[in-house]
Amino acid sequence: MAEVQRLDLAVYAAIASTPTPRLDEALSRLSRAADYSRLSIASAAILSVTAGSRGRRAALMGLASVAVTSSVLNLGIKSIVARRRPDRLAQGVPALRQVPMPTSTSFPSGHAAAAFAFATGVGQVLPGAGFPLRALAALVAYSRVHTGVHYPGDVLAGALLGAAIAQTTTHFLEYRRGVSRISQRW
Repeated sequence: MAEVQRLDLAVYAAIASTPTPRLDEALSRLSRAADYSRLSIASAAILSVTAGSRGRRAALMGLASVAVTSSVLNLGIKSIVARRRPDRLAQGVPALRQVPMPTSTSFPSGHAAAAFAFATGVGQVLPGAGFPLRALAALVAYSRVHTGVHYPGDVLAGALLGAAIAQTTTHFLEYRRGVSRISQRW
């Protein structure tokens, strides 16, 4: 485990020390735009309006996946693991990149988890929408490391947990939907 932590810190330090002035502002804005799942909510609204009944169902699956994922992470995993946030000052993260440091613990990344949960939930209903949403989720996840508020391992774990919880959530909701349809026939 110590080797994994050293690798995590080394990748964080490499990202922090790499000058990327053209990316810094854009990734900071993206990271802030993802606060409180605003990107997912906006995407759900767009899907609901433009993609008909399947779009509304996809939006519902995506938002339900975000709700379950956020609950599991914030009420469970984050309090158990309690990993400290990175020290941006010690690692030299440029000020232009920085976003407000969250007060919650670092592991796993809630932003990455929520973004991947939404993308996975939507993708279960509208696979064509899943790919661009997963690409956006990957950018959101990277932005959290780039802005200095997470280690790479935090966002990787968040992405994997968000996708896994979303698959479980959507399968459960689809199962209930099927059971409901069967009981309506009787």
